[in-house]
Amino acid sequence: MSKRTAAAAVVCGVLAAGSAFAQASSGTSWDYTCGKAKGATALAPTSVYVTGASFGFDLQTVPSVAKGVCSSDKAFFFSQTVPEGNYRVELVLGGGAAAVTTVKAEARRLMLEAIATPKGKTETRVFIVNIRTPEIGGDKVGADKKVRLKPREIGNLDWDNKLTLEFNGTNPSVKSISIKKVEDVPTVYLAGDSTMVDQDKEPWASWGQMLPRFFNTRPGGPLVSIANNAESGETIASFQGENRFAKIFSTIKSGDYLFIQFAHNDQKPGRGFVPIPQYKALMTKYVEDAKRLGAHPVLVTAMNRRAFDDQGKIQMTLGDYPQATRDVAKAEDVPLIDLNAMSKTLFEAMGPEGTLKAFVHYPANTFPGQTEALADNTHFNSYGAYELAKCIVLGIQQDKLPLAQDLAKSVGTFDPAHPDNAATWSLPASPMVSTATPYGR
Repeated sequence: MSKRTAAAAVVCGVLAAGSAFAQASSGTSWDYTCGKAKGATALAPTSVYVTGASFGFDLQTVPSVAKGVCSSDKAFFFSQTVPEGNYRVELVLGGGAAAVTTVKAEARRLMLEAIATPKGKTETRVFIVNIRTPEIGGDKVGADKKVRLKPREIGNLDWDNKLTLEFNGTNPSVKSISIKKVEDVPTVYLAGDSTMVDQDKEPWASWGQMLPRFFNTRPGGPLVSIANNAESGETIASFQGENRFAKIFSTIKSGDYLFIQFAHNDQKPGRGFVPIPQYKALMTKYVEDAKRLGAHPVLVTAMNRRAFDDQGKIQMTLGDYPQATRDVAKAEDVPLIDLNAMSKTLFEAMGPEGTLKAFVHYPANTFPGQTEALADNTHFNSYGAYELAKCIVLGIQQDKLPLAQDLAKSVGTFDPAHPDNAATWSLPASPMVSTATPYGR
């Protein structure tokens, strides 16, 4: 065992007879259990992720570890230092007591929703987590380039060198965690703005971070990676200028997908304004670049804002940009998911009052430190983001994308005219909370 490995093992409280840590950590795969198991590292309350450690319970949360189960009465986090890439995560959930476990990854990406395990029973689930760093390598763009991160992205879980899992719900419980780097999985890259980004703090959420939940998580089934590169405040031009497209095109490969959705910021008068001809030219460029690499471009029209007229009908606030997206899709003969049209149906079905439950509208003091009411008619909470993600899944099905075969079998056909009941829908909130409005209102 190397000095570095030994030091990490001591920090995490897992030094055992022989070389259990070395057995569990090959550099591309790691196995952990909440009890002793051959060939795996046993987790303990002292297994804490700190500077110098390569794994452990993170973000100042530590569950109880007893009788082969890690569990808690509140959310807890586990992190593993990893290089950039896609990782297959296999979890054995459940254990001694009844539990309902929801799992998120990185900046609140919903991976598993409400997995119920009766007392003494377990459920095994798998999913793919995409890990990225700001550095851009390879001969396509030059190894000296980086994504120009915004201040809000510095230290964000989406851009660090570790894979982080959040276990949440009612007595969230896990018996084992296995992480393995994988190469041959289709990756869905998302390019867009704050309505698509992995919102890192409650109560904001986006459809992009809800999308992973709708793909297969059964062992032995097809797996898909969702690489959400969207960022708040972006136009299609700034996405290019900050090297975000360059980052995607440094790793995208034949068989992957590129979902592109812009408009909310492009159409705003002022310094960041992107004229329609430039908007269409840039969208066409990246559609054609993806095609040349054998990837599948999919264009998404931006969803509506919460803007109703006196008759309860949605008012169009995005100008000609949704139609410009449709025009590019037609000209380039690529799939289109018309989220603009579907969101109109969805929001009108909810109505002016019902949409208050889907957007970030909360009275003062709903959250710690929130002294003023929140009234955001552009951005969504988890419920609204979840319903929009269902619209995206519907679009995948309607367009008959090969990606549809990778959806979870439990996914039916969503009707935007009949959204889920907000009164009965719920998702455990993550501990990270902010009252600051994201970029890109």
